[in-house]
Amino acid sequence: MLFLQGMRKLFTHIEQLHGIETSIASQKSGKEMNAVESLEKAWLLVEQGKIASWGSMQTPMPGADEEINLQGLEVLPGLVDSHTHTVFAEPRSGEWEMRLKGISYEAIAEAGGGILNSAAKLRSMDEELLYEQSLWRVQRMLEHGTTTLEIKSGYGLDTASELKMLRIARRIGNAVSATVKTTFLGAHAVPPEFKGNREAYVQHIISEMLPAVCEAGLADHMDVFCDRGFFTPEETLQLLEAGAEYGLPAKIHANELGITGGVQAAVKAGAWSADHLEHLGEAEIDCLRNSAVMPVGLPGTSYFLGIPYADGRRIIDAGLPFALASDFNPGSSPVCNLQMVWSLGCSQIKLLPSEGFNAITINAARSLRLENSTGSIAVGKQADFWTTETRNALQSVPYFFGINHAESVYIGGDKI
Repeated sequence: MLFLQGMRKLFTHIEQLHGIETSIASQKSGKEMNAVESLEKAWLLVEQGKIASWGSMQTPMPGADEEINLQGLEVLPGLVDSHTHTVFAEPRSGEWEMRLKGISYEAIAEAGGGILNSAAKLRSMDEELLYEQSLWRVQRMLEHGTTTLEIKSGYGLDTASELKMLRIARRIGNAVSATVKTTFLGAHAVPPEFKGNREAYVQHIISEMLPAVCEAGLADHMDVFCDRGFFTPEETLQLLEAGAEYGLPAKIHANELGITGGVQAAVKAGAWSADHLEHLGEAEIDCLRNSAVMPVGLPGTSYFLGIPYADGRRIIDAGLPFALASDFNPGSSPVCNLQMVWSLGCSQIKLLPSEGFNAITINAARSLRLENSTGSIAVGKQADFWTTETRNALQSVPYFFGINHAESVYIGGDKI
């Protein structure tokens, strides 16, 4: 994004400015997660796309090249969606109806549905059409206040298709003003051509797919679906070690379908996050205590599949950090609205509203290694924020669920 040299924008008459940090924190953990600093009747100064300062309307305001009167709206930092599968060919609404009839997600996957269904459709779809559809979805995310997001591959499961997905994700990042990070997830499932020979597919990822992805410079992270019926902890570590040799930080899908060692693998790999965590024991909590891994819950998945929710309440009460993300995808979480995810985090995981807010801002930013540039209102961070006419927004946004509370969204201080 280009900013005019010395361009200063002053946003005035803010009813409440939420998510202020006077000193930038890397994350919030335990009891800290219930702390959100706000300022009533505020102004906010943006210079060259970054936050320069803020203060009370009752104090002298700095000069600026442009003044924007927000007319009593509340302001919140841009939301961060750290786990999405936004690039996909088609929805899987037919499988949804099968689940409504009582067929399990695992049974559908074993019969060639689920991820393999999405992969088959994506492989044959024209790249330009896939890009246009995926871009449209990202624009819907931005309309709800998301200003930073991650996009994974994993619906290709062959080299050409995985590269196609990651190229599209990079194109989206260039087409929108939001920050877009990409994640290589070749180890999302075993494709039909490797059925019954998972070890051969692991080696294929390491020897062919991973080098091609990194040579093209298309990935910021590497992820593995470490769970029952997918990839074992041993295979996960083997894959992530290969990714580390190419400089790709690790992220892990862990413990969605059972307690299967995904958390322990995440800690051993030094992963930035362990995502899902619908199944969690005391051993996993203890393991997380001695690590820098960010636990990430995906309540949209639990809501849509009817499976347990990640026990974020227990994680926070153990003194740990916790983040939330959408897991936006065509099969298990077709939700791109982080405001709704915030509400589910409160109503179903029993997070307090302020805890849920920190889970989709500063802690989500930490899981993407972006805590120094986004996730809060702090001097030097990107001026990414959204406005709402909803009063007492920290409580009211998750309370009044199912609607879009964002009146306007700003990225780098520019209205989008």
